Amino acid sequence: MRAILILGMHRSGTSCLTGLLEQAGVFLGNVSRKNLYNLKGNHENPRIMNLHDELLKRKGGSWQEPPEVVVWPKDLKKIRDEIIRDYAGKTCWGFKDPRTLLVLEGWMEVILSLQLVGIYRHPLLVAESLLRRDKFSIEKGLSLWARYNEKLLTYYKKYHFPIISFDNEPFSEKFSQLCKLLGLLTGVKTDFFDPRLRRAHSSIDIALPEKISQLYLELENIAL
Repeated sequence: MRAILILGMHRSGTSCLTGLLEQAGVFLGNVSRKNLYNLKGNHENPRIMNLHDELLKRKGGSWQEPPEVVVWPKDLKKIRDEIIRDYAGKTCWGFKDPRTLLVLEGWMEVILSLQLVGIYRHPLLVAESLLRRDKFSIEKGLSLWARYNEKLLTYYKKYHFPIISFDNEPFSEKFSQLCKLLGLLTGVKTDFFDPRLRRAHSSIDIALPEKISQLYLELENIAL
């Protein structure tokens, strides 16, 4: 029984990637398939999302104000273990929730056969999306982008897993390459990916802070 965890910042293509992975054979379980800001659903397991929210809340944080350290208390570990049991008997299962980047260690300590997959998107596109959805300032959106993607890069350097860009073309070919690396079905329909639902260029014309530009360049250099 193998688990695939999809890692990525909010508004970065995690929903699209997860939907495609489901088409390639990954069992997702009971996930959201309708969402106001994801026309094809965000494909998140609400129990996992609520668990992550509670973990962050207990350290005085949230997905938009990530705490420096997250601790998995005994009662929440019990919920985690119950969730894992829900996937028992599935050859390949997985989940995505952007908050996973903030709480990953608690999953890694109990899932023996685990494969990580990462996805990222240009920082201005993410910040602009957060502005539309959450009314965040561009500065706050960029800061959050950096916080999550620093985590993604740190985990990549430690565990060396495949990462793809949601921006780079042709995305469907990159996804096929990813499936081969993961040993999943290849040649499946990628109709879940609709380029018309993906904004390709930001309308915001500002220079990125050097730290964020460098982080984005590092991700570009390691992406499939």
